[in-house]
This record gives sequence, C-alpha cells and structure tokens, in this order.
Amino acid sequence: MQDTSKQYDSVIKTCRDLFVKKMSDYGSAWRILRLPSLTDQIFIKAQRIRGLQQNEVQKVNEGQESEFIGIINYSVMALIQLEKGVVEQPDLSVEEATKLYDDKVAITKQLMMNKNHDYGEAWRDMRVSSLTDLILQKLLRVKQIEDNKGKTLVSEGIDANYQDMVNYAVFALIHLNDN
Repeated sequence: MQDTSKQYDSVIKTCRDLFVKKMSDYGSAWRILRLPSLTDQIFIKAQRIRGLQQNEVQKVNEGQESEFIGIINYSVMALIQLEKGVVEQPDLSVEEATKLYDDKVAITKQLMMNKNHDYGEAWRDMRVSSLTDLILQKLLRVKQIEDNKGKTLVSEGIDANYQDMVNYAVFALIHLNDN
C-alpha cells in the first residue's frame, strides 16, 4: 500500500498543478457553478473517456489522461462547493482555493487508504474501462440525488460519491501511467 500512497500523491500533484495554473489564469470563476453544473461537466468527461475506450477513431487529439484529470479537479471543486456554497462572483484567491483543494484531497485520500486496506487493493486487478463505468454509475447516482433535492433514504451523500469519483479516476491514471 506504500506504493499506492506514493502513486496517488504523484497523480494528485499533476492534477493540483493544473488546478493552480488554471486558478492563476481564470481565478475562481468556477465558484459560480451549481452542483448539477459540475456534475454535468464530470459526466461529459466520463462519457468522452467511454467513447475513447469504445471507438476506433478519435477525432480530437486528447487522450483519456486529461479527461481523468478533469474528473478529479471538477470533483474536488464540487466538494468545495458542497462546503462553501455557490457564490454570485468569484471569491477565492489562488492560495485559499489551493488550501481548500488540499483539504478535500487529504480527506479523500484517507477514505481511499481505509477502503484500500479493507478491499486489499482490488482496484489493481480492475480494467480502466471498469473504473470509467463506476465513475459513470456514481454520476448517475449523484444526478438522482440532485433530482431528489439531496434527500436519500439509505444512501451515502453526494460528497461520498464525488470522493469515490476522485479515487476511481486516480486509480485509472495510475493504471494508464503503468502501461
């Protein structure tokens, strides 16, 4: 599991670096996005990954990696929005947003480490396509919870689903980096 922790941190470093650069370019414009908008952004990325995995012809010269990075970063943004709420105008500095990013990732990584311990790193035997399908399933669950105005009877909340999407996308990137 020590390798998993290092690999996880390496993937997150790449994602975080891109997040910080985009914050420098665009500021925190994403803070105006409501959760369903973020969910839809993630859904578009997951659908594109699935298309890349299924289609023999690719017309846009971007691979799965950049889309998985997008899933991670949009999911972290969603976790921040869940905590802070949506605003009418960008309100976070690069430093504030990066601190929130790091906080959300630390909690999400700890969840992964706990599950990884209990499941015995089962994800290592999974295909990237299966991880993509699990992300899509989580997205459909989140959409349903959103349609239910956040109410669930027995299910985990939206935050747990976003955390799982981050972790599945990290696993996919670890697999893609190993190949």
